[in-house]
Amino acid sequence: MAPPRNVVKIAVQMPDAIPQLIQLDQRRPLPASLSWLLRRWSLTHSERYALQFADGHRRYITENNRTEIKNGSILCLCTAADLEAEQLLGGLQSSSREARREALKQLVLLASDMTFAQEIISRDGLQRLGTIIEDGDDLGEVLALGLRAFLELMEHGVVSWETLSIPFVRKVVSYVNMNLMDASVQPLALGLLESVTLSSPALGQLVKSEVPLDRLLVHLQVMNQQLQTKAMALLTALLQGASPAERKHMLDYLWQRNLRQFIYKNIIHSATPLGDEMAHHLYVLQALMLGLLEPRMRTPLDPYSQEQREQLQALRQVAFESEGESPGTGLSADRRRSLCAREFRKLGFSNSNPAQDLERVPPGLLALDNMLYFSRHAPSAYSRFVLENSSREDKHECPFARSSIQLTVLLCELLRVGEPCSETAQDFSPMFFGQDQSFHELFCVAIQLLNKTWKEMRATQEDFDKVMQVVREQLARTLALKPTSLELFRTKVNALTYGEVMRLRQTERLHQEGTLAPPILELREKLKPELMGLIRQQRLLRLCEGMLFRKISSRRRQDKLWFCCLSPNHKVLQYGDVEEGASLPTPESLPEQIPVADIRALLMGKDCPHVREKGSGKQNKDLYELAFSISYDHGEEEAYLNFIAPSKRDFHLWTDGLNALLGSPMSSEQTRLDLEQLLTMETKLRLLELENVPIPERPPPVPPPPTNFNFCYDCSITEP
Repeated sequence: MAPPRNVVKIAVQMPDAIPQLIQLDQRRPLPASLSWLLRRWSLTHSERYALQFADGHRRYITENNRTEIKNGSILCLCTAADLEAEQLLGGLQSSSREARREALKQLVLLASDMTFAQEIISRDGLQRLGTIIEDGDDLGEVLALGLRAFLELMEHGVVSWETLSIPFVRKVVSYVNMNLMDASVQPLALGLLESVTLSSPALGQLVKSEVPLDRLLVHLQVMNQQLQTKAMALLTALLQGASPAERKHMLDYLWQRNLRQFIYKNIIHSATPLGDEMAHHLYVLQALMLGLLEPRMRTPLDPYSQEQREQLQALRQVAFESEGESPGTGLSADRRRSLCAREFRKLGFSNSNPAQDLERVPPGLLALDNMLYFSRHAPSAYSRFVLENSSREDKHECPFARSSIQLTVLLCELLRVGEPCSETAQDFSPMFFGQDQSFHELFCVAIQLLNKTWKEMRATQEDFDKVMQVVREQLARTLALKPTSLELFRTKVNALTYGEVMRLRQTERLHQEGTLAPPILELREKLKPELMGLIRQQRLLRLCEGMLFRKISSRRRQDKLWFCCLSPNHKVLQYGDVEEGASLPTPESLPEQIPVADIRALLMGKDCPHVREKGSGKQNKDLYELAFSISYDHGEEEAYLNFIAPSKRDFHLWTDGLNALLGSPMSSEQTRLDLEQLLTMETKLRLLELENVPIPERPPPVPPPPTNFNFCYDCSITEP
């Protein structure tokens, strides 16, 4: 007879004792179950003991998490969390260096458990760790263990980072600024200062004033990937916390110290693969670089500004070098104004007064900056563009100024200039670290591409929007390839001609929307169930393979990983934490399990609890697109397992797999694309023999029956 549902069969271990195989009644209070278990080992004083999960992180079992105990779980009997905390804190005060080191090692192992962390924090454990860090008697392993334990305890969010004292922060800063320091200490000190900077504006200002940028540059140039990553993390945190003016000053100084060249040569093109965390920080640095353009993008041209009027006149003069520029030429003031207005129109402005064209925000003054940069750094290409189009009389002239203004808007949209940094994105473009003034240089390539595409399309003024759509597609497709240099970008984007864009569009249209005859549509409908079954099978196999996910907090991007997979029999979801750089765990080694039968529903996007908690700011838009959760029975309550997919494709594959597991329809965009691809392939295979045979839109009519059936042979009549 099967045991009741609330009774689980488990094993309990104790050092130097025979393990006990017991049946644990989950309805019974935990202290009563512990006392009963101790009597089997002839032990008393149940308040001195507790139970922990034996596999994975040794978490204490409480009334809150006891429902995670499943059949076959292995527990171990250990010292109660409060007594363990007392013993370890006592060890920290020992005069023996070895005793302090062992206490810190054990503290680091247990600090990730919330129950133990609360006991340590309630006994002023953070203050004692802070004393060890501030004293700095041992700058080696003991200090590294102290910093790691401090970080682990602070990660729980029980104590605010803003409560840290100024002397403590300054001491941690001193470890970052020291020349001769243990290699394990400085990454931890940098990580602690990053958390302080992101969480406390006041202490962030202290860190900014105490940590010189030159010191961070020294750490970035050390060939230690962990130290480089943590130094870049602190650098981006300091830049994010600075005012726009301070940020510009800091970036200008860093560029003068050749940080851009170092990143391009020694980090992006390093022999060691770029880690996810470093890729994220490079994305943030790129976003902050481009963010410096936002004030110009948001500022309209001032018609009363002498400097801006002179810049407009410089654009005109470089292009036309008119003879009527000076009063000494004999032309009247009205004649000169008329001449200027006509030349501004030839330059491609929609109004005779160009200030009216540049009042639009965005792009504001950024469009003027781009045009000036092009005229000064590529004067021959600029003059050729303007003169070639201003002298045409066949209505096929390409307006330079109007094109430049719209192209600047397009580039700002593609590169997300002025948008908040995402917490998880890693989508940076290597070419932006390949040279100075990368945005203006990109504009110079794009404006020449626009002129080339305009001529390929034989466009007129009425086709302006169509040309801009094609140019947007050319730029977006090429940027998605992540070219490593501007020259490579130029080569690839110029190879993507208007004819090639049309060919790609047609190919995609045939794959996605192809107009098909009714008989083929009927065939496709008959093939769909079989192919959907194939897709379902592939999605479940993907779940069985498992995937690494990152833990995201509301405070900052974390570098902790966890792994989740589906058991081969499709009955249980298994998951657990994984160390950075470690090999993928086997399903048997994962400590946590959720029976599929206990799963209630799949939640996606804004419905997920971990996304709702983060608010609705623009910076969380990417989280909405990658977030999903499963709700499941956790005892008598509803609990959630929350995911942030690494990419949109992985989001579709996992949500499809979970829907298939729950018997719900797979409705993702990826399923639609996969089904369309399989249907196209299978249909083509079925119709190979009908190649070049026209298929009628309607089936041929069925002829009327004959007047008699005398031609039929009656098989019932036997011959004599």
